[in-house]
Amino acid sequence: MRQDEPLLGADDPQPMRVHGRTGQSPFVLVSDHAGRAVPVRLGDLGVPAAEWDRHIAWDIGMAGMGRLLAERLETILIEQAYSRLVIDCNRAPGHPSSIVRISDGTPVPGNAELDAAAVTERVERIFRPYHERITEELDSRQEAGQPTVLVSLHSFTPEMDGIARPWHAGILHNHGPRFGLILKDLLELEPGLVVGDNEPYALTDTSDHTVPFHAEARGLPHVELEIRQDLVADAAGQREWADRLARLLPLAWARYTA
Repeated sequence: MRQDEPLLGADDPQPMRVHGRTGQSPFVLVSDHAGRAVPVRLGDLGVPAAEWDRHIAWDIGMAGMGRLLAERLETILIEQAYSRLVIDCNRAPGHPSSIVRISDGTPVPGNAELDAAAVTERVERIFRPYHERITEELDSRQEAGQPTVLVSLHSFTPEMDGIARPWHAGILHNHGPRFGLILKDLLELEPGLVVGDNEPYALTDTSDHTVPFHAEARGLPHVELEIRQDLVADAAGQREWADRLARLLPLAWARYTA
């Protein structure tokens, strides 16, 4: 790799991808780990090809499911195009897991000895444009007096450290949890679903970045939603969950505003 070349070249995608459009819907969808692109300059980061299909590289199923959901809700989806192995856009710069050296047991040699300039370059060229686009969207809606609910879309691996995870979905919350808990109640009424309350992860001031920075700081209703990856790994599962959420999110908003 040529360190004297820009991180993103002519053949690299833009950091953010925008699907759908801003309309009358209150929902703004964001997907921090939808993509698994790597800048050409960085090669494969020394990570074997098979590892790029695992959860360590991206949130499996969220690109397909998120785009279907944006279509059904007639709203906008802002996705991150680059792999979380390049930089995790749901971690504040400087967080220990912002640029990982090892992920779920897999070494990432291309991240092993980064100097401050290399770290800053990833922040400025990949992390910051994505979050600036979200800020732009939220600012525009605020100026127009348009109600906004931030919906952060994620997926989680069915097993971690040899332990099976029983939840089909999880609602993560911290400050201002009301909208998320309403959605959790609605999901729990769906036949056969096991819904986690701050499971398999908990949302805290420092563990995540997108919801605290964009939603909690503004006092916006929000939800960080996790869906188990085996349920959205194929097109049928993505359609099923997009249909479900397109039905339940407006119900949650109606209850929230009642």
